[in-house]
Amino acid sequence: MPHINNTRRLVSCILAGLLLLTLAPLAQAAGAIQITDLTGRKVTVPLNPSRIVCLGPGCLRLIVYLEAQDKVVGIEAFEKRFPHGRPYFYAKPELGKLPAITPGGVAAINNLPDLEGVLKAKPQVVFVTYLQKSKADQLQSLLNIPVVVLSYGPFASFDKVVLDSILLAGRILGKDKRAQALVAQMEAWQKDLAQRGKTAKQRPGAYVGGIGFKGAHGLESTDPNYLPFRWVGAKNLAASPKKAGHVMMDKEQLLALNPEYVFADGGGLALVAADYAKKPEFYNNLKAFQTGRVYVLHPFNWYTTNLGTALADAYAIGKILQPEEFKDVAPPAKADEIYVFLLGKPVYAAMAKRYGPLGGKPPFLKKDK
Repeated sequence: MPHINNTRRLVSCILAGLLLLTLAPLAQAAGAIQITDLTGRKVTVPLNPSRIVCLGPGCLRLIVYLEAQDKVVGIEAFEKRFPHGRPYFYAKPELGKLPAITPGGVAAINNLPDLEGVLKAKPQVVFVTYLQKSKADQLQSLLNIPVVVLSYGPFASFDKVVLDSILLAGRILGKDKRAQALVAQMEAWQKDLAQRGKTAKQRPGAYVGGIGFKGAHGLESTDPNYLPFRWVGAKNLAASPKKAGHVMMDKEQLLALNPEYVFADGGGLALVAADYAKKPEFYNNLKAFQTGRVYVLHPFNWYTTNLGTALADAYAIGKILQPEEFKDVAPPAKADEIYVFLLGKPVYAAMAKRYGPLGGKPPFLKKDK
């Protein structure tokens, strides 16, 4: 009997050891890591979660860039209601079939979401942008689900912090290689734009209007620190050391600036056209309108920065202001090169259908200009 018991104990130990070896990979897959999010919070998250939700401006976009949209189990209703002008929705229309878990939108920024809707989706991780540290802690406590805050930096910017957000989300989602490739390529595009801009022999005065900010605006709406201008070294006539972010000019100021080149953001183009029809004498007193040097850009400040569109706009601007330095660039092809890398699909045609050809003339200008 003692011999039989010893044998049984030995067999049990062997079986237990085999079971532990079998479960080890599962335990590792279901393991957790501690990360520091973009508010400085320490958060313990599961490695490579299979169920996530994205809240706040631009959050879903970053997950699509990381090729992790298959993990998303719910989105904001705002994303479903206003899919136009955001290339990631053109590339991944299946996102529109996901359940709406919370309203989202500008009014929801730095506010708690619909807790019931989020819980119903059963996510393992909640990614959110533009949520203060204290509120992120509160949300995590209420949900009892890890909450990771990402960021783009200031609105309408391409701050380095967005690249940090991509790397962080990539680490959590098991997309490290993809995240590193994204960061490297975005930095390469910006370097290419800057190098071309440095060699420009002429820098004519330029102005961009129709910039969206909490809604659409006409030509008076501009940005003194407009990203694409800055990347190519363009002379932004609205630039000022005393101004940062969105600015509303008045018509007298525009007449005083009298830019040689005017770019109209596609998001405000309809308002520019309507105002042009009412006050053609004002517009025709501007040098750019007299010479027909008015061009359409695609809006990139739409639920915070559409990074790919901002880059595509910069190449189109360079082609117009610095044709010699950008002579090898065809803006539609360059836009699709960018979109394919970021989103997996060429979506320039969808953007052009809604806003017009990138770098083209606005339809309300006389054809002989």
